[in-house]
Amino acid sequence: MDRKVLEKMNYGVFVLGTQSQGKRVGCVVNSFAQVTSNLPQKFTVTLNRDNDTCRALLESGSFSVTLAGKECPKELVDLFGYKSSRVVDKFANYQTETDSLGNPYVTEGMVAQISCKVLDTMDVGRYVLFLCEGVDGKILSDGRMLTVDEYLGKNKTAAPPTATVYRTLEEVGGWVCPWCGYVYTGETLPDGYVCPLCRCPGEKFTRKQPE
Repeated sequence: MDRKVLEKMNYGVFVLGTQSQGKRVGCVVNSFAQVTSNLPQKFTVTLNRDNDTCRALLESGSFSVTLAGKECPKELVDLFGYKSSRVVDKFANYQTETDSLGNPYVTEGMVAQISCKVLDTMDVGRYVLFLCEGVDGKILSDGRMLTVDEYLGKNKTAAPPTATVYRTLEEVGGWVCPWCGYVYTGETLPDGYVCPLCRCPGEKFTRKQPE
């Protein structure tokens, strides 16, 4: 299939947060979707297995998701999208609240918040699909949510490599760290290589071919 077909599709920008083993974990997702309208509403979200948030959500069984607004700071989206929760507390520098299920969520730049508990999971290869039930939700501010097209178009950047729906404006060669998005430029990775930012082992890196 022509990959450019996928570029015609658009998605929302969400920030998912959960708590596992006393640690706050979170990431940007673009795969959160409502799948039923009857009460209680059902949602799905898919996470990359290499993402630490996936591990944490499998353990915690619940999460809070916020809808990023059109004026959401680029730095916030970049932090939750490109840095790994293994090496940094992403919530530390932003106003953070805790939902009724004990999950953290940021309020800055967000327009709404939904609390969900996991009902079931499905193995989807490199990803895990979570079927969830909405437990609570509220409006955080006026305005409309930010879309992937708007984020990429405004910031001229690439979607996080661990994003469920992997989209880029342009392809560059190299090797991509699945944990934090660091790109090693070169034909081969050195023996014993680890990511200089998050210490991910080189064998987990994925090849990124130029178009």
